[in-house]
Amino acid sequence: MRALLALLLLLPHFAFAAASNAFTSPRDTVRLISETNAAQNGEVRLALEFSLQPGWHIYWQNPGDAGFPPRLTASPPVSVSPITFPPPEYLLQGGVGAYVLSGHVVLPFTATGVGGSVLATASWLVCSDTCVPERAKFSLSLTGGASAEQALFSPPSIVSSPFPAILAPDGTLAVTGLGAGQVASARFFPIAQGVLGNAELQPLSFTATGLTLRLPLTGPAPVPLTGVLELTDHSGAMQALAISAPPGAVPSHLPYWLLALAGGLILNLMPCVFPILAMKAFAFARLGGAAHGHIRREALGYAAGVLTSMLALAALLLALRAAGGAAFWGFQFQSPVFVALAAWIILAAGLNLAGLFHLSAPGLIRHIPAQHSFLTGLLAVLVATPCTAPFMGTAIAAALALPVLPALGIFAALGLGLALPILIIAFIPQLAARLPRPGAWMLWLQRALALPMLATFAWLAWVLFRQSGGVGLSLLLLGAAMLAVALRLKPPAALAALALLPFLHAAPAAQALTLPGAQPYSATRLAALRAANQPVFVDLTAAWCVTCLINETTSLATPGVQRALAAHHAALLVGDWTDRDPAITALLAANHRAGVPLYLYYAPGAQGPQILPQILSPGLVIATLSR
Repeated sequence: MRALLALLLLLPHFAFAAASNAFTSPRDTVRLISETNAAQNGEVRLALEFSLQPGWHIYWQNPGDAGFPPRLTASPPVSVSPITFPPPEYLLQGGVGAYVLSGHVVLPFTATGVGGSVLATASWLVCSDTCVPERAKFSLSLTGGASAEQALFSPPSIVSSPFPAILAPDGTLAVTGLGAGQVASARFFPIAQGVLGNAELQPLSFTATGLTLRLPLTGPAPVPLTGVLELTDHSGAMQALAISAPPGAVPSHLPYWLLALAGGLILNLMPCVFPILAMKAFAFARLGGAAHGHIRREALGYAAGVLTSMLALAALLLALRAAGGAAFWGFQFQSPVFVALAAWIILAAGLNLAGLFHLSAPGLIRHIPAQHSFLTGLLAVLVATPCTAPFMGTAIAAALALPVLPALGIFAALGLGLALPILIIAFIPQLAARLPRPGAWMLWLQRALALPMLATFAWLAWVLFRQSGGVGLSLLLLGAAMLAVALRLKPPAALAALALLPFLHAAPAAQALTLPGAQPYSATRLAALRAANQPVFVDLTAAWCVTCLINETTSLATPGVQRALAAHHAALLVGDWTDRDPAITALLAANHRAGVPLYLYYAPGAQGPQILPQILSPGLVIATLSR
């Protein structure tokens, strides 16, 4: 109020105009216009049209810290509804935060009790460096026929929000369903005056379920808090949403940390991690009979390697997200260079187990206690990324929507879950005491454990063939031969294989549809099938995703599932994400998933898809199709 009085003291003059259908001043031109030029049952839609000169503005329905909105009255027997306002602009000037409208502004309203004409009086405050209150009487004759201004009555630019919102006691406005990839900036404009410190910031952050704005409340908020949320995306486009936020509590990050911990623990049962667990089991077998402190040290070294590698991967994903890139679990396997590098590392580990050479830690790592266990932990995360365990998808998708510190906490929980079995064995004396004693049997076990590592190399070679064709596979095998010879004769020379990496490129290849009756996924094809009211099962997969391949073999390709698809006339769409595909990336993001596999079932007439678990069974798929 004090700010408003201060502004009024600065008013140079009061502008007033006699009755007409238009008002003109050096600051603005204002007209009373009609949508239809004729009343229907005594009712007609009218509007005040403002054409403001550059640098001048009027005020929104809640003006903020200063000013007042346009006001309108009609001469009896006509009555008018409240004015409908478009989205406001935020103006901060001299420590005063105001909600304003500038440029071309149309303020529609409905008049009732109308005959052949309308007589109305309007007043408003127009401001730049100074403020001028203006007032005009408008007379508009409704002569029938088409209205030249009908096109100005466009659909409302403020739409009802489809995203649920709540207001926490500390002033945090939480909106579900909007992530960092969709929103670059946001501001909330309350309908009621005196609710916020209008000149203060509204810090934006993101949670696992949506966005939050910290509103500077000046006192108890209305229940529910209503207003307009203006969202600007990364292209600069703005969308205004009308929201109503009842009291509530902002969801905690704790459930996602627990999901990540459980997902990391289950990840130990996935086939990706089996070769590494085999290596670690062998290393522990060598410690049979060793001092308990030494066993604990080795376990901690392994856990440190897992956490270091997991947090490094998290930092890379978050950096890609901050740069506006696509950040998903396992995304690095879309690069032929990374696949080749991972294959050679796995091959080196396999040849080491086979006894071809002795693996020594690099100079920097050599000074770390339990360095071999540390390296094994680093390698565990490298080979774990093609697999996804239950709970992981939700947790990682949440992490990629959260600020940096909570996101790193989720990835740390995932790494802790991955390392937990080894830590449990090492830190429970009764379990550590049961470790077998070293003996001649260990040499045979070491040689046997080389087999899963070599099998992993063969699988990665197949992935690279899918990505780069015969040329890429030839380069991989040439590098493998160079690596094997160098590791046997002169280990430092193994780095020569890296010179082949720049020659690896993704080759365009036809999508491999191994499932019977499958069609390639496209958004257009999905829309056409749904428009025809046909059930659709979508399988988003990748050649490097071991979980995907197992689900396809053990569930989707089984005769029972194939019969169920045919019986329900369900289309099977397969999206191959082996290489980068923006359409598949968009579908993953739309369903809040951080990578493949993703299984969606669109029932006829359903508004959206049913998301299936990441680990399938034939019975689960058949039951889903039968609903």
